Amino acid sequence: MPLPVRIVLVGTSHPGNIGAVARAMKTMGLQRLVLVAPKVFPAEEASARAAGAVDVLESARVCAGLDEALAGASFVVGASARLRSLAWPSIAPREAAARIVAETSSGEAAVVFGRENSGLTNEELARCHALLHIPTAPALGSLNLAMAVQVVAYELFLASGAAPALPPDRAQPAATAEEMEKFYEHLETALIAAKFLDPDNPRHLMRRLRRLFNRAQPDSNEVNILRGILAALASGRR
Repeated sequence: MPLPVRIVLVGTSHPGNIGAVARAMKTMGLQRLVLVAPKVFPAEEASARAAGAVDVLESARVCAGLDEALAGASFVVGASARLRSLAWPSIAPREAAARIVAETSSGEAAVVFGRENSGLTNEELARCHALLHIPTAPALGSLNLAMAVQVVAYELFLASGAAPALPPDRAQPAATAEEMEKFYEHLETALIAAKFLDPDNPRHLMRRLRRLFNRAQPDSNEVNILRGILAALASGRR
C-alpha cells in the first residue's frame, strides 16, 4: 500500500519536469501528486518524460492554490535549496523521511517543492512545519526539481521499511493544515485587537509565531483550547 504522502509541486513552469517527477515518485512507490497552478498541464512532454508512470500523471490533482493542495495534511515539509535569513527548523532528507513516515501513522503528510527558478516564497514556507534542505557541492548549489524529488522519494522508500513510532507524548493526531490556518487567522485578529500587533508594521511577528506553533505541532484539541482562550480574552475586553 502506498505511503499516505503527497508530493506537491508549486508553480511548475516546465511540463517535462512534472513527468520526470512522476517517474521519480513511482520508482519509489509514491502515487499522490498534487500540482499547484502549473504553467502547462496536461502536456505530451509530461507524459513522455513520465516513462511508465503515466498513471501517476493521470491521477494527479491540480489545485489553484496551496491551501487547497494541503487540505487534510497534518504534517507539511517544504523543500528549499536556499536557507532563509529568518532561521527556520531545517532537517536533512534522511531525518525528514523518518519523521514523515512516523507522522503518516496518524494522518497524511505533504512534501512541497517550489518553482524551478525561485523555489518557495517565505509565505509558502510559513505553511510548513519544517524546511527540508538537500546539501550540495557549491559548484551549482541546487538540484533540479526531479532530482530533488528523487532524493526525498528514495529516503522515504528506505524509511518506510522500518518506520519509527510516534513519540509517546502524541496521544492525538496533529491538527490539520486547515485547523492551523484558522488558528493563525484568529491569533492575528486577537493580537491586532489587543494592539500587540501593528498591522501597518507587522515585522516578522506572525512568521515567528507560526514557527513556534509549527515546532510544537499542537493536536486538534490543543488548537481548540488555544482558540477558546483567544475568544475568552476578546469577550473579556468587550
